[in-house]
Amino acid sequence: MSKITIRNATGTWTVRAGGAVLAESTNALELTEGDYPAVIYFPRGDIAMAFLDATDHKTTCPHKGEASYFSIVTKSQTLKNAAWSYETPKEVATRIKDHLAFAAGDYLTVEQI
Repeated sequence: MSKITIRNATGTWTVRAGGAVLAESTNALELTEGDYPAVIYFPRGDIAMAFLDATDHKTTCPHKGEASYFSIVTKSQTLKNAAWSYETPKEVATRIKDHLAFAAGDYLTVEQI
């Protein structure tokens, strides 16, 4: 089993897409799982949820549970399934409940400021 570690992410973290700040938080969490790169999870209350549309896409992690996905709508495009959350995470990942993570890429950045 991959070891999951969740800790408070230090500093202030932001998510930007299409020139807009979608999230800014000093209460983000950093999740590490095995050898995978760390993933930053943002509290739902620190995210501009109006930019996110829930999709029917789901994936299952044997350690964290079922992930629900969101598309991000910007002025110029829709980033399909670019954010996800674990609505009812397994016990090892309960701290990420009510948090979302974002898939950084060409059109979306997750960074510490």
